[in-house]
Amino acid sequence: MQALKPIFALTAMLLLGLSGCATTSVKSTEFVPVVQGTLPMDEDLILDVGVKVFDPGIDEVERRDLERTNFEIRRAESRYAPYLMADTLQRSGNWGVVRVIPTERSVMDVYVHGQILLSNGEGMILDITVTDATGRQWFSKEYEEHISQYNYDPSQRQSHDPFQVIYNTIANDMLAYRQQNISNDDMRNIRTVAELKFAAEFAPEIYADYLQTDNRGITSAVRLPADNDPTMARIRDIRERDYLFVDTIQDYYATYVREMRGPYDAWREVSFRETLQLEEAERSARRRFVAGAAAIAGGIAAVGQNNAAAQTAGIVGVGAGAYLVRSGFDRSAEASMHIAALQEIGESLQAEVAPKVIELEDRTIMLSGTVEEQYEQWQDILMEIYLTETGGL
Repeated sequence: MQALKPIFALTAMLLLGLSGCATTSVKSTEFVPVVQGTLPMDEDLILDVGVKVFDPGIDEVERRDLERTNFEIRRAESRYAPYLMADTLQRSGNWGVVRVIPTERSVMDVYVHGQILLSNGEGMILDITVTDATGRQWFSKEYEEHISQYNYDPSQRQSHDPFQVIYNTIANDMLAYRQQNISNDDMRNIRTVAELKFAAEFAPEIYADYLQTDNRGITSAVRLPADNDPTMARIRDIRERDYLFVDTIQDYYATYVREMRGPYDAWREVSFRETLQLEEAERSARRRFVAGAAAIAGGIAAVGQNNAAAQTAGIVGVGAGAYLVRSGFDRSAEASMHIAALQEIGESLQAEVAPKVIELEDRTIMLSGTVEEQYEQWQDILMEIYLTETGGL
């Protein structure tokens, strides 16, 4: 009986240890307000911003997170998040027009590129790169935010997105960089280069030589068109039409976000709880596997002894270890159940965000494909308009 005590003690310690290992994660987030400034009186110093549709980051999903990540939700988020980013920048009062753009063929003064690295309702990680029309990179940085259940309180949801802090922080960093690193002459050059880049897309035989790119990839204007340049006047008119279409796309994104917000918020809140439960289930399963393996190993060693009592104790240890391992598998099954719940919610969300129809002044466009494909078609239409007006072939 004396030989049984070590095995019984080990088994009891493992079971008691497992019963007391539950953890409670408490997170507190300090709300970071967006810094609001005033626009300069000189229009040449007001930079327009294009927030490109984010990369959903599907290729960056780690192998262990493949089952937890719903790719359709990620694709939906890749259009939802940039709209919130653009809205934050516009409300800051620090920039000119801020638009969500499907591609960089819509030439802007400043570009915001983003990639979603994590989004599960509890945490968000965005990889953000900001550049300007000259090719200068302002900064590239990862932004990470983890929230608590408080962020989903209805009183909080009425005033801002649960992850609004991440957008405010990006906006504040953009303002700080501009104030510290971009002079008035830089801003004038950025706007000039943006206009000439657009012109060179339509009339490269005229305006390509107006720009020069150095070995660092930075573009500057080496010539300027005359004030009464008729071709530039036509191209400026074409650019206004392009802005009209891009503004119409903003209505699409606004409708998209408005219709997506309800089911998406519901998904995020459930995903928040599911993520915490999933993490706890996985932690518990790992603990049980480790403890069970240790008990089995100790039991096998005892069974191999010549002492009958030790062998009996070993058999008990192996049985206790097997129980722990089996319970570990049960916990893994629970984790799989939570993953299935996330997938089911994701499929229901996918049905909520169907393509829309947008109305232009002279035609109706069905966005049955992607917005990016529609915008490429619009660029072809603009080229036809330009060639018709200038008598080109």
